[in-house]
Amino acid sequence: MRIVRFVSGKQPRYGIVEDTVVREIEGDIFGKFTVTDRTHSLKRIRFLAPTEPSKIVGVGLNYRDHAEEMNLQTPDEPIIFLKPPSATLPHRGRITYPKLCDRLDYEAELGIVIKRTARAVPVEKAHRYILGYVCFNDVTARDLQRKDGQWTRSKSFDTFAPFGPWVETDLDLSDAPIRALLNGVIRQESNINNLIFEVPYLIHFVSTVMTLYPGDVITTGTPSGVSPMRPGDTIEIEVEGIGRLSNSVVAE
Repeated sequence: MRIVRFVSGKQPRYGIVEDTVVREIEGDIFGKFTVTDRTHSLKRIRFLAPTEPSKIVGVGLNYRDHAEEMNLQTPDEPIIFLKPPSATLPHRGRITYPKLCDRLDYEAELGIVIKRTARAVPVEKAHRYILGYVCFNDVTARDLQRKDGQWTRSKSFDTFAPFGPWVETDLDLSDAPIRALLNGVIRQESNINNLIFEVPYLIHFVSTVMTLYPGDVITTGTPSGVSPMRPGDTIEIEVEGIGRLSNSVVAE
């Protein structure tokens, strides 16, 4: 099931994507809801970020090949950081290239959307806390990341957390190719089965540090191939089984 958040008139709504149509739902996507007969053309809706997270928890260096290209050791446990809710950006939104930044990179990632409040979740029960999955672009001001020696500023600018285009509730975690396409050319290509720390363990690990709430997002790291974007570029993040997230880049 693909759950999409969009604007109809001036009101944000949720719906279920069925081929080229979005069917509105009533109720709570994190609990019980019903599918109505009210429909919209998928081509004509204005997408919103699929959820309104209280926080976005990033995981760094979770593909061995990316750690190698960054000349960093493979971690013994997940390296986590935060991106603020103010960084969220929907499908088809515009990524702003800050004046402070000399190099702006894309990072193709799988995102996990949390379904219910989670604290110290055992690995074997992690699946109960997952609403679904999204394509995620961990936009990073690479020069500021290197300058600061830590990651907060470089990953927290407004528009630096595009995710979507919707939440896919059913994904085969044993085999899902992931790609980044810059202006239609594949720049990153891997498979989520190459993750060092897998989805259930990440939920366990993060939830032992901080309480997760419905709509929160955990990103799972990026494979090798990260490189810069420039104003005028179009960047697409694709996870097979979910879809393709597309965003343009504009100058501040």
